[in-house]
Amino acid sequence: MNKIVTLLAAWLVVGAAAVFAADAPGGPAVVEARDFPNDAGGSITVSWPASPLETGKDFKAYEVHRKGPGDAAFAKVGETAPGELTFKDEGLQNGARYEYAVYAAATGQAPANLGSARATPRGQWYNTDKTNVLVGIVFVVGIIAFFILRAKAGATLFVRKIAGLEAVDEAIGRATEMGKPILFVSGLSDASDISTIAAMTILAKVAKKTAEYETPLIVPCYDPIVMMVEKEMVREAYTEAGKPDAFEEDSVFFITQSQFGYVAAVDGIMVREKPATNFYMGAFFAESLLLAETGAATGAIQIAGTDRVTQLPFFITACDYTLMGEELYAATAYLSRDPLFLGSLKGQDWSKAAIIGCLLIGTVLLIISVDAGTWIATLFKTAAEGAG
Repeated sequence: MNKIVTLLAAWLVVGAAAVFAADAPGGPAVVEARDFPNDAGGSITVSWPASPLETGKDFKAYEVHRKGPGDAAFAKVGETAPGELTFKDEGLQNGARYEYAVYAAATGQAPANLGSARATPRGQWYNTDKTNVLVGIVFVVGIIAFFILRAKAGATLFVRKIAGLEAVDEAIGRATEMGKPILFVSGLSDASDISTIAAMTILAKVAKKTAEYETPLIVPCYDPIVMMVEKEMVREAYTEAGKPDAFEEDSVFFITQSQFGYVAAVDGIMVREKPATNFYMGAFFAESLLLAETGAATGAIQIAGTDRVTQLPFFITACDYTLMGEELYAATAYLSRDPLFLGSLKGQDWSKAAIIGCLLIGTVLLIISVDAGTWIATLFKTAAEGAG
């Protein structure tokens, strides 16, 4: 009786081992087939050890054959050169079971079967290679949230003075005293451009001031969608100032999407209306100097702001004040002093400072050949690749 039980147990163990070997992702010990990690599925990686035939001069390649669901026999799906011991099979059906066989092919000999393996492609919800990107996002969002909460709690957040923004009230006041209009140009890009969005938020603050001072405002638009958004923003600004009836529909208008046609029209407005103050905020290109020179010739105070580095020299030369780069994005927080904007601005600045600090520390550690420096360099490299 004991012998019968022992034989049955041995038979069960052997059978179970055979089943698990057939179902395991790696298959037999010689050839392994695995779902390709950190992707949306549809890919399997097949790997195998080098064949003894590879050392011979007649060796040609490794052939990979596949049998999928419903296939009666294996079919060749690819081959690799000597020394290449992995093959990635793509375009597969997620959840389907595939079997692979690898052969070592040599001239004048029948292909030698190195073994077979089975695997099932599946998509992953989380890409572990981008964990550092997730940590970075949580870190930056945490800092921004901290400063927003501090600002809402009444804490005073220091923001350095920006000359161009300090002069906004003065420029609007000068136009009011002279009885002349204010011209606001929000660049030559569409509503999806971050610099255009920043320009529109500045326009809302300028419009509220012009409504309070009852100063005429002229807003010629390059893009019709931008025109619609800016018209509503100016209308809302006049309403917030308690003077909704003072808003004029024709003060915000569309001209054309022809670059130099638009510039010619705006230059004509400057010459005819002679605004006392000109604002150039947003994305500008080859037309920047044409606008700024014409405004300077009419004697207007000019405040410009753009994130286009190539256009900054022209604005700096021809305008009274110029917001450079990220100063354009900080203008909304600077002018409104809204806790949400101030907290976001402060949080971003501290996040940049932390990143710069890590880069400096990593540089020093790499110079003195410390392994931690290599770790930091790898961290930022994979973070950049993940963000891209």
